[in-house]
Amino acid sequence: MAPAPNQGSSIAAAIAGGLAAIGIWRLLAVTAPQMAALAIMVQTETDFGARLCFLLSWGTLNFFFIALLRRPALSGALSLTLVVTLVLLSRFKHEVVQMTANFVDLMVVDHDTASFLLTIFPNLRWSLLGAGLVTLPLMYALWWLDPFRVRRLPALACMLACLAALAGYAVIWPDEDWRSYYDDGYLSKFARSSVTAVSDFINYGLMESDAVASERLKVPLVDACHPTGRRPNIILIHDESSFDIRAAEGIKVPPGYGAQFKSYDGVERKFLAESNGGPSWFTEYNVLAGLSSRSFGRFAYFVTRIASGRVERGLPLALRRCGYNTLSLYPAFGAFMSARSFQATTGIQSFYDARDLGAKDIEPDRFFYDKALRLMTEQPPGAPLFTFVYLAANHFPWQTRLRPDLTPSWRPLGNAPVIDEYVRRQAMSAGDYAAFVAGLKKKFPARPFLIVRYGDHQPEFAPHLLDPSLDAAGIGKKLEKYDPRYFATYYAIDAINFEPVKSPAVMDTIDAAYLPLVIQEAAGIPLDPSFEEQKQIMLRCNGLFYACKDGAEARRFNRLLIDAGMIKGL
Repeated sequence: MAPAPNQGSSIAAAIAGGLAAIGIWRLLAVTAPQMAALAIMVQTETDFGARLCFLLSWGTLNFFFIALLRRPALSGALSLTLVVTLVLLSRFKHEVVQMTANFVDLMVVDHDTASFLLTIFPNLRWSLLGAGLVTLPLMYALWWLDPFRVRRLPALACMLACLAALAGYAVIWPDEDWRSYYDDGYLSKFARSSVTAVSDFINYGLMESDAVASERLKVPLVDACHPTGRRPNIILIHDESSFDIRAAEGIKVPPGYGAQFKSYDGVERKFLAESNGGPSWFTEYNVLAGLSSRSFGRFAYFVTRIASGRVERGLPLALRRCGYNTLSLYPAFGAFMSARSFQATTGIQSFYDARDLGAKDIEPDRFFYDKALRLMTEQPPGAPLFTFVYLAANHFPWQTRLRPDLTPSWRPLGNAPVIDEYVRRQAMSAGDYAAFVAGLKKKFPARPFLIVRYGDHQPEFAPHLLDPSLDAAGIGKKLEKYDPRYFATYYAIDAINFEPVKSPAVMDTIDAAYLPLVIQEAAGIPLDPSFEEQKQIMLRCNGLFYACKDGAEARRFNRLLIDAGMIKGL
């Protein structure tokens, strides 16, 4: 007869098996985040230097949480959560503005940032709440499963070693700015930018300026503006992504192309923007504040958010001093890059964003022109009006046709499809502008108008047309050095019932920051002391601003504005 099974032995074996299973799960809890991080590194980092930065950043995060919590499983999970969140946010940013996230994004997070995200993603707060309800129990489970405890002092030492190595690498081999246009290397670029951004902030703050200035600007008096003759209504038109594409060789254009870039006197003038391919708000800062985004160095990408509430100087404020009312039509949500608050800081009184205007996605130019005509008729008739019309029809993507019903007779020109669509949209813009001018003459037959249009930057494909032999790295280096071929667009002056005033400031080529000065000169508006000083810079630098004397003139001018109280907190 076989012996009866030992019940105690079976229970002990079951318990041992259960403990072994728990041990495996606990081991997996520790190792899984590390393996996931390695997989992310392999997928997103493209070279040895980037992967080294990833590992050092990962080590810094892990050892920080270990020093805080002593549990490697939970520390790894928290680190992985932050890395995944960074990757997702960086990819989202690249889809929107063709640049990956960097540390400055974190430095300048504000109410407008949260407001913009909640506007475009109305369910975001509920998604975050749901993620929190799922994540917290998982974190508690990892706290309970983690069998290891690490002493805080060794963990802190390892964190500092990783951080020191990362900082040293970033200082010796800083990441080049043009690499932010690449959709990869999310953690390594973010980590390197943290070192350089903090270093720049400590050295010169958010904006470059001289430490002291020997001169002083007079503060303009409210009632000191007395123009001679009639003050024209001024319309400033932001022509999205527009430049004369004939600057590239071999591009086919329709008959009559190019007339839209000429002024009332038949001259085609160049406008040197400070961005290429995407960030329109750089030029928005130029033409409203009359200053250079390049003065913000590594922080220039956030120029309107930084300037909001701080840079109280610009074209709208100068015109208000001369009795103008100020109005702005904006094609996106007002919280985007703090556009609403920035424009209010520079003197815009009535701001209408996409929601106010009822704009849906990308609208043709005629949509904004029609809205402008309606809003202009609603303004008090006694005072002249400044109207800023921000267009969007020529915004990317050009892979799809925008409102083909508006150009039924259009035929392909034989360029690449993207180029043909770009030129078609420019033709639409030219037609819509002509209709807008006709509408002004009809609705306001006796009122004088000065109209100034400008291309805010070249489209993102322009560098490849201008230099087809260069690869992305070569183009990036030219952009980093501000090759003027990559930043030249146009500005044009037109008039209705008004003769623009001749001025040496109305040059054939100007830096973007001088456009407010050109507008006031052409309109016959007396300049306040800050614009008088800037005019002298313009004349002695032949239309250059930041590039004049390697930024020395811009730094001196910024200090004058700071001392005069027009720039605060920078």
